[in-house]
Amino acid sequence: MTVVADVGALLQLVPVQRAALALLLAALGLPVIGVVIVGLDIMPVRFAMMHVALLGIAVGMLTGLDPVLCALVACALAGAGVAPLARTPDGLSGAMGLLMSLAIAAALLVLSVAGINASGAFALLWGSILSVGSADVWVLGTLAVTVCALFLWRRREVSLLLYDRELALCSGVPVRALTLVLLVLVAVAVAGAIKLTGALLVDALTLLPALAARRLGTSLKSITLWAVAIGVVVNLTGFLAALALDLPPGPVLVLAAGLVVIAVHLIPERRVTSWRSTASVSVPSSH
Repeated sequence: MTVVADVGALLQLVPVQRAALALLLAALGLPVIGVVIVGLDIMPVRFAMMHVALLGIAVGMLTGLDPVLCALVACALAGAGVAPLARTPDGLSGAMGLLMSLAIAAALLVLSVAGINASGAFALLWGSILSVGSADVWVLGTLAVTVCALFLWRRREVSLLLYDRELALCSGVPVRALTLVLLVLVAVAVAGAIKLTGALLVDALTLLPALAARRLGTSLKSITLWAVAIGVVVNLTGFLAALALDLPPGPVLVLAAGLVVIAVHLIPERRVTSWRSTASVSVPSSH
């Protein structure tokens, strides 16, 4: 009962309430971004955006602007900039390696020239969930609404693109524009999660729920709903566990999400249907 009372007392604090709200909003949008990452097979993008986020943070600390806002802008511009390279199968992987190298080098140079303590910039990459402010909540809320609205509005086109790019092109889907939008959302999502788990642990909010969901869902819609449901459960239970055990929330969220992924993958294969094998069934025909 003492632990419950302690957690209840902590939940009365405004920073804790704001952090819980931010995690709930993140669970509505970021797992959907994870579905996009898995569907487009663009794992290197999120690593590159972590480095770009650090560059944005460094620029913000140098100029006196909000570091997280600068990280958001930098990631959005980077996402838009690499979108044309997604036209070829090998375009993104090479570009992401170059982007990571240039971004981290530029970030360290900015920090060095400006005489800024690099530990402060790197601390943001590890996350500080109780320092989440109203602006961060608005960013996550806007991201959640935008992502959900896009999937509701363009679900058929997104489904085709995630299944097969060439098929989407032949079906009249605006592949270039849609890919640009999705890459920008992926980039912004990484930057938006900085205060929650830190960019280095962003997989707990994005990729891990999607990895579990693709084993449970049989269509883009069901996979997306599973990802969001898993995200909500993991975020809220992980946060409460972290409060109860007095542990850093970021690592607890990662471990909780990882346990869910492992548990789902222990389900016998015959009881689940793979993401790719059902895509042709779940993707509606184009008109």
